Amino acid sequence: MYHGIMEDIKTLLGKRIKELRLKKGMSQEQLAEMLDIAVRNVSKIECGTNFIRADKIPKLSLALDVTPKELFNFEHLKESQNLKEEIISILDDNPEKITDIYKVVRAITS
Repeated sequence: MYHGIMEDIKTLLGKRIKELRLKKGMSQEQLAEMLDIAVRNVSKIECGTNFIRADKIPKLSLALDVTPKELFNFEHLKESQNLKEEIISILDDNPEKITDIYKVVRAITS
């Protein structure tokens, strides 16, 4: 159980970092330079493969212009993941509705 919670935190923190980076219009390369880490490490952090080192959090907060507390505010991402899982479940239970749902999604995203 503990392992699963840690994986969730890694994934959610990675998504949050990516969200904040994109909101600032910053590339992974720019963020890596500001943190003095390799670009591949930024990618691994954002994908939830690796945690950011604790000593890099102050630099990360500064680079993304957020408080450390705001870095770990990813409740909205967790809710999005739950919604996505629910939609997939609905599609699995109602395969005949996939075309209709696709049309709705295309209409609202066009």
